[in-house]
Amino acid sequence: MVLGDPVPWFSAPQVNGGAFDLHVSAGRWVVLSFLGSPENPKAMAELAGLMRDSASFNEDHIIIGCVFTAPPDDEVAASLAAVSSNKLFFLADYDGAVSASFGAQEMPRTVVLDPMLRTIADIGWDHPQGHADSVRTVLRSLPSVDESAGVPMFAPALMVPRVFSFELCDFLVQFYEAQGGVDSGFQFDISGKTATLSDHRLKRRSDVPVAAPEIRDLVRGQIVRRVIPEIERYFQFQATRMDRYVIACYDSAVGGHFHRHRDNVNAGAQHRRFALSINLNSKFEGCDLSFPEFGRKTYRPPEGGALVFSCGALHQVTPVTKGKRYAFLAFLYGEEDVRKREANNARLHVGETPYTGLQDRLFAESVRPQDQTAVA
Repeated sequence: MVLGDPVPWFSAPQVNGGAFDLHVSAGRWVVLSFLGSPENPKAMAELAGLMRDSASFNEDHIIIGCVFTAPPDDEVAASLAAVSSNKLFFLADYDGAVSASFGAQEMPRTVVLDPMLRTIADIGWDHPQGHADSVRTVLRSLPSVDESAGVPMFAPALMVPRVFSFELCDFLVQFYEAQGGVDSGFQFDISGKTATLSDHRLKRRSDVPVAAPEIRDLVRGQIVRRVIPEIERYFQFQATRMDRYVIACYDSAVGGHFHRHRDNVNAGAQHRRFALSINLNSKFEGCDLSFPEFGRKTYRPPEGGALVFSCGALHQVTPVTKGKRYAFLAFLYGEEDVRKREANNARLHVGETPYTGLQDRLFAESVRPQDQTAVA
């Protein structure tokens, strides 16, 4: 590994069940210890040292993944299950592919990643100062995530106030209440096919889709005039399509939240470029957006205001602790992304709605892209 370079993302099963996705673990210091076979006594000795060190860490600060290239026997597997947690876990790399991609195929080693998943340390078992002692020294020197860059970090998000009027916000909230929200679930790839699943540990939110043409036209007009030009000005991207017209509600009565995720990693979502979140009310507590790769700062647009950010950014919605948060949510993309979305129809699970391209245009077909700002 080249220090300072980003590392390859990977997914791997955990030895004791479940799965691990590296990209979701960004936003804290990530330790990957490639231990080889659990049959090697040295591997278990190094593991014991990591276990002792992890006792003093908080999972929001440092997590440790121990990677094995062979399955443990039943006794070892049971002992691993007993100590496994969100901050210390065990990954099954039985074909050696992940170890090889991190340069650990020939020599076991520990790689330490910063909150943006770039290598800051690569410590082999043959390190002159000793592997375990060197790892311990590095881990004890790691600052808080907010101080990881040495200067304050700010997420690359755009705040746009006064997108919706207070009257429109109130109308959309009333529309939601009249329709009644349903659990929205989240997209997940199963055997290469995107399906919508529900797991309240990861997400708890209810949505109402907006299908009425006159309401869609009203909403679209506000976004075209007040958001699209700002995206083009500050992000140099020309959005011409909008995916979803959804009014969402995070309710404190059921612990509304959305765990850390990215919006464009699934086959059915790879066309998405920017996420658009417009708050429709202000009388709630908690339920703010945060971008873990850029520290623990939270972001909340004002009532009627929008927060726009890249769909590739890791983000989460903190739990709502009082009241209800209502928001209009959508994704923006361009003409080049349309072809990707059409192609990915073949990668949608049975039961998912295929893309037709009939209702996502922000502008009339007769409007040329270069004329869109003038028309808005």
